[in-house]
Amino acid sequence: MTDTDLSRIAAALERMAPAPLAAPDFESAEAYVWHVDPDRLEPVARVNRVPLDLLLGIERTRDTLLANTLQFAKGLPANNALLWGARGMGKSSLVKAVCAAVRESGGQDLKLVELQREDLGSVARLLNLLRASDKRFVLFCDDLSFSHDDQHYKSLKAVLDGGIEGRPENVLFYATSNRRHLMPRDMIENERGSAINPSEAVEEKVSLSDRFGLWLGFHPCSQDEYLAMIRSYCDAYGVAVEEAELRAEAIEWQATRGARSGRVAWQFFTDLAGRRGVAL
Repeated sequence: MTDTDLSRIAAALERMAPAPLAAPDFESAEAYVWHVDPDRLEPVARVNRVPLDLLLGIERTRDTLLANTLQFAKGLPANNALLWGARGMGKSSLVKAVCAAVRESGGQDLKLVELQREDLGSVARLLNLLRASDKRFVLFCDDLSFSHDDQHYKSLKAVLDGGIEGRPENVLFYATSNRRHLMPRDMIENERGSAINPSEAVEEKVSLSDRFGLWLGFHPCSQDEYLAMIRSYCDAYGVAVEEAELRAEAIEWQATRGARSGRVAWQFFTDLAGRRGVAL
């Protein structure tokens, strides 16, 4: 066997078992996105978020998540959190805003790491990387849910329970979902009805949500809350508009959308600011 052949074999083995991922410079950014193929943590230069005080109609939920995150940033016990409920009511916005507020209050070692649901299978590698750091991380998965044949929920247990090693002390997991049990209700009922032992049919998946210490529910907003959100945006960004005109246009906007939520309020305000020539 020639030296060339040996070099090719060595290169092939290296591709099959790549060197351990080097820890990134966690001083370079406040947030990162986890990617695979190859594994890497990509710094986020500018996080897309709104200030915490502009998230109206969810005050109790906001205060609960903020207190939990402050505890974690101080090295105190804290719970993983599942933010579930109505679409467009600020679940992911709250996670990003809370992390920013904690950093502004002195928790500079707190970092936000976003993990895509389809990359949950790589979470053990990510946890090993974060475990070695002296920073504290909120691992964030947006729009989390599972289908009946989805095996990603098994990887999620590594974050929530940690297995034999335990979850890293410096990692907390926040997830958002439209579903409280992370599965569609009709799927739960179908599996219960067709199983030999209905009580065990979906126990493993449904119990996954029980592993979150905090369940924070988000519910559709009232018209008054919807209008208050828009008014707060106008005041914060200096958009001058008469109250009667604002009310009429905002109500017409929600009627055309067939929905009322924090997202719809922001979309209306974006249109209003554009028409008034105000840059956001």
